[in-house]
Amino acid sequence: MRDNGGVSEPQTDAPREASIRRAPRLGVFLVVGAVVGLLGTLILTSLFRPDPNVGFAASFAYFCLYGVPAGVAIFAVLGLVLDRASRKRSRTVLVEHQRVVERTEPVEDPELEARPLERDAD
Repeated sequence: MRDNGGVSEPQTDAPREASIRRAPRLGVFLVVGAVVGLLGTLILTSLFRPDPNVGFAASFAYFCLYGVPAGVAIFAVLGLVLDRASRKRSRTVLVEHQRVVERTEPVEDPELEARPLERDAD
């Protein structure tokens, strides 16, 4: 059998150490990078007069092929740098594994049954 890193072995209820950190969401960085690249391309394209044979929309669409991936790449690198920095600030804590068992039979305690709300008569 192959070694699966102890995933199939029974877990004990003894406390274990776990690392906690705030990690940035890389997907958000990619979307923001795409939007920034799109807006940067729009600004740079509108700074120059468009070619009358091609038009503004076609020039903008063509330069978006370069601006949007550049924005995504720059913000992806920024997200990875921030992720690396968050690893340096991680802390180690002790955690316990708890089991939650769901009841399948109904509760027979009348105190736990739902009662209608009573209002004060003022």
